Amino acid sequence: MRTWRKAIVGGLLLLCGGGLIQGQAPSPTVAGAAPQPTAQPAPAVLTKSDVDTWLDGYMPQALRSGDIPGAVVTVVKDGKILTARGFGYADVATRKPVDPERTLFRPGSVSKLVTWTAVMQQVEQGKIDLDRDVNAYLDFRIPPYQGKPVTMRQLMTHTGGFEETGKGIIFYDKKWDMPLGDYLKRAIPVRIFAPGSTPAYSNWGTALAGYIVQRTSGEDFFAYTERHVLGPIGMRQSSMRQPLPQRLVPDMSIGYKDGKPTEGFEILGPWPAGSLSASGTDMGRFMIAHLQRGEIDGQRVLKPETADMMHNSPLAKVDPFSLVPPLNRMELGFFETNVNGREVIGHLGDTEAFHTSLHLFMKDGIGFYVSFNSGGRQGASGDLRNALFMDFADRYLPYAGPADGRVDAATAKEHAKMMAGSWDASRRWQTNYFSVVNLLGQFKVATDDKGELVIPGLKGPNGRPREWVEIAPFLWRDKFGHDRLAAKVVDGKVVRWSMDFFSPFEVFDRVPASRSTTWILPALYASLGVLVLTLIAWPWGWFTRRRYKAAFGLERGALKAYRAVRVVSAVSVAVLIGWVVAFSLLLESASFLAGGLDPWLWVLQILGLIAFFGAVPIAAWNAWQAWKGKRGWFSKLWAVLLLLASLMVLYFAVTFGLVAMTVAY
Repeated sequence: MRTWRKAIVGGLLLLCGGGLIQGQAPSPTVAGAAPQPTAQPAPAVLTKSDVDTWLDGYMPQALRSGDIPGAVVTVVKDGKILTARGFGYADVATRKPVDPERTLFRPGSVSKLVTWTAVMQQVEQGKIDLDRDVNAYLDFRIPPYQGKPVTMRQLMTHTGGFEETGKGIIFYDKKWDMPLGDYLKRAIPVRIFAPGSTPAYSNWGTALAGYIVQRTSGEDFFAYTERHVLGPIGMRQSSMRQPLPQRLVPDMSIGYKDGKPTEGFEILGPWPAGSLSASGTDMGRFMIAHLQRGEIDGQRVLKPETADMMHNSPLAKVDPFSLVPPLNRMELGFFETNVNGREVIGHLGDTEAFHTSLHLFMKDGIGFYVSFNSGGRQGASGDLRNALFMDFADRYLPYAGPADGRVDAATAKEHAKMMAGSWDASRRWQTNYFSVVNLLGQFKVATDDKGELVIPGLKGPNGRPREWVEIAPFLWRDKFGHDRLAAKVVDGKVVRWSMDFFSPFEVFDRVPASRSTTWILPALYASLGVLVLTLIAWPWGWFTRRRYKAAFGLERGALKAYRAVRVVSAVSVAVLIGWVVAFSLLLESASFLAGGLDPWLWVLQILGLIAFFGAVPIAAWNAWQAWKGKRGWFSKLWAVLLLLASLMVLYFAVTFGLVAMTVAY
């Protein structure tokens, strides 16, 4: 699965004064052609001997420095597995080594390629039309958005318009598992974009595609993948089943998180989006089958023309606004990971423990696959898998084209200035309480004292913000890497941007002022300060009056308003604290994230509905009582501040879903 939980981690830390699932987020490093200002040395020859020597010098130290127990690397060339290597341990406790032929890793969202292969088989047989309303294949209905349906092509390019989903995505207790159809029908994610207009990565959308294959084929999807995809390719040491077939259990690698084994075998709710377990050599066979246009060892899983359509989908079928040329784009299921001027398609994948990348150099007949059984220290595996791919490409398939161009300094400054502002990722929650993640995770774009582009949220492997050089109008490259960043300009204004790593499945649009963290967070923190100080002063005032035997001095109506506004403020603060605790628990336990916290979430939303909406009229009543009475100027001012604070908390709660009255997220 792509790293949705990591985005939540970062957001929660920010909410608590630090930095909601981003703790192991990889530094984006997959991109297009690298700049080559000087002549390059001749590339190394891609032979088994050379790549093994290179890996032996690269991997052991990388695993040790990243605190990663084990990894598997497979390279294929010209229809054969060139090398498959295991490094480190599949089980640290027993010191069981990784065996590339037997040890199973979980490649996460790379599993989607199995699902998309199955979809294209059904397309090939005429059972699925890529451009037909998917409701034609379902036993439930997906509502239209702006009168437009969802198509299979949009599911395969992640442009169905769905908001992010996270409930039940990964857990360990089988009790949370449910049939695929029930999982999908439990909660249809809200569509927040016009279909075809905006890439927004969706595990739910992939699960829906798997369910459609199940219905059009008449076969259980587990069985279908075994009979029609994994079996014909010869992937005997692989399975999409959860839990694993008993014969494969002894070969499953332990997964590690934060240096410790995970709770057990990870079960994915939207399992067509990420449930595969596979050996390194089996993944080599999968790469060969796609590099050879759907055929391996005389067995064909796709016709050549079907494979070609999957690997290089026509741009005419895609809404041009969804693209940010000339960045990488989605194909049908695969996404481009072009590097050094080479045509490369692939996929990344993440579970709680396993982190994977697969890349196919289509015109060179070469495939590269790596998977780790831990995120490692500070998300080391994310940087490492990308660095491995880039270093492999630079060593064996270097860039041989012209050097980058350069935009003049004055124009570059003006273009960088046009980029400034707050930006929201298209892959996001928007209609429920997890939309707080987007508030806390908005990308800030600015310029430095030289007028150059600065995006603090995009850091390089060294942990520092990247330095961007504009190489063509509104196209920048990482000064010390391969990555490109591009902006889309409409009517003289930058309206969207992305970078090669993100662009196939995620873009960034300007944050509307109504949701901008620039003013919302300061206003919210100030409002919480007013509420908390009011609550602190309440017992302190009572204690002071009691000690000095002073009269309160408020008449009956004013006294009631005084007490009521403090009671409702206390409940509001308690509910907000409850939300912080709830998010922390959701991150601590997969069972909570699967639904174990639902009763608590209902309580928070019901109490919030009462407290947040009730606080405003009560605070208004209190302010009116203060201003009509004979209180001092400070009391009157504070009453107004209490009203403003109550309004701000209500605005925050409504805008970011704290009273959405749902446990679907």
